[in-house]
Amino acid sequence: MPAPDAVVIGAGPNGLVAANVLADAGWHVVVLEAQDEPGGAVRSDRGVHPDYVHDLFSAFYPLAAASPVLGSLGLERHGLRWSHAPDVVAHPLADGRCPVLSRDLRRTADSLDGFAPGDGAAWERLHRLWRRTGDDLLACLFTPFPPALAGLRLTARMGPDLLRLARTMLLPARRFGDENFAGEGGRLLIAGNALHADLGPESALGGGFGWLMCMLGQSHGFPVPVGGAGRLTEALVARLRERGGDVRCGHAVTRVVVRAGRAVAVRIDDGTEIPARRAVLADVPAPLLYRRLVGEEHLPPRVRADLDHFQWDFATVKIDWALARPVPWACDGARGAGTVHIAEGVDALTRFAGQLAMDQVPDVPFTVLGQMTRADPSRSPAGTESAWAYTHVPQHVRADAGPDGLRGRWNEREKEVIADRVEAGVERLAPGFRAAVLARRVLAPPDLERRNAALIGGAVNQGTTNLHQQLVFRPLPGNGRPRTPIGALYLASATAHPGGGVHGGPGANAARAALRAHRLTPWR
Repeated sequence: MPAPDAVVIGAGPNGLVAANVLADAGWHVVVLEAQDEPGGAVRSDRGVHPDYVHDLFSAFYPLAAASPVLGSLGLERHGLRWSHAPDVVAHPLADGRCPVLSRDLRRTADSLDGFAPGDGAAWERLHRLWRRTGDDLLACLFTPFPPALAGLRLTARMGPDLLRLARTMLLPARRFGDENFAGEGGRLLIAGNALHADLGPESALGGGFGWLMCMLGQSHGFPVPVGGAGRLTEALVARLRERGGDVRCGHAVTRVVVRAGRAVAVRIDDGTEIPARRAVLADVPAPLLYRRLVGEEHLPPRVRADLDHFQWDFATVKIDWALARPVPWACDGARGAGTVHIAEGVDALTRFAGQLAMDQVPDVPFTVLGQMTRADPSRSPAGTESAWAYTHVPQHVRADAGPDGLRGRWNEREKEVIADRVEAGVERLAPGFRAAVLARRVLAPPDLERRNAALIGGAVNQGTTNLHQQLVFRPLPGNGRPRTPIGALYLASATAHPGGGVHGGPGANAARAALRAHRLTPWR
């Protein structure tokens, strides 16, 4: 059998996007995946209860809905269908107030006016700014750095306001909220969405990221694949196989074979070498790729030194529930939202982020909760709810901010304690929640990593979203492009620009770089 033109390591969304882009160009592609099924962090199962579908990792996909990369693949022709909850995000408070982000702009604005008259108009003003700049900002996000064409369009569109836009994007979430809203509702939507990454209210870039996520929700919603996250993976795999690509699961790559400074093959766990005629693309976190698969002996000293400073994002604990009935929110605004944020104000978010910064397990977790049956009725029987929640914990625990002495061992006792803290926050806003639980699954950082080796310590974004590791600093100081120090080896994972989220940007960028290099040096 002839050697493939390219080998892709990892069948996560970026690896599968990269393989599809190469297959569209006529390359024969083999994708190797260590797990028994493809998908990486885009998978679903019935492991909590046989009648309930739960997404193992990622669940809502605003970036996928907005991504020109995924949009160009026509995945709907391969069975993918999207579904939406009635509302996008809600943030209920103990006093009964609740800001609601809806795809209906008027509903969002009315929700914020309930906190302070005029905040609805402020939200509409921010939405007008998004309508003016959003397409170009997304083009900048999804293309290799520097985004020349999109950047020129944005400059021409904004004129003298470009620097003001740049300042807005760099603001911390707290400052962004203070400058734009008189009441707490808008501030909570911005700051809560920023903490979907590891950007606390005082982190630079948090305001811009929170605004971007809110505007994606306003314009595109937070859609979910009908039937579970795995349906997105199934569509990517079906499209690739239709074009002659091959996905092989249960084959862990243990080495990238480098000869004369060039990647020429990969070695899998049974010792077999699979040659790559033109390129190897790695949907693998950069530290794992360079240190474990390539080997430091092949790396320049500056790369070895820079790897010592690579920063992972927060670790994650995820809880899945099979509920006998919908979550009994005391606040009406939370009942129709697919995503619900749980924290009693921006100050509580600052406290949570501060405890993480001190490597303490938070005593009162900020929780992101998903109501999946609300978003997609196929996920569980009528009248029930397939729900999950996640919160963050430190990568390296030094202390417990609570009374239980958690040390980051994440044994069964510690998993139960952190899950109980999360449930206590839900119960406070939805009395009777715990009585509705039929079954529960707790996935601590080691559990997430065992199910997906790319989630080091439960870091779901494959590296911090903070400014010092973005653009030309992602994953290491350089040019923000997918080329590596090894010839014909390309970084296709979320550790590359533009980073985490299911949008396919890193995979598409790596594939295009490989195609461009082959056109320039076809004898390779």
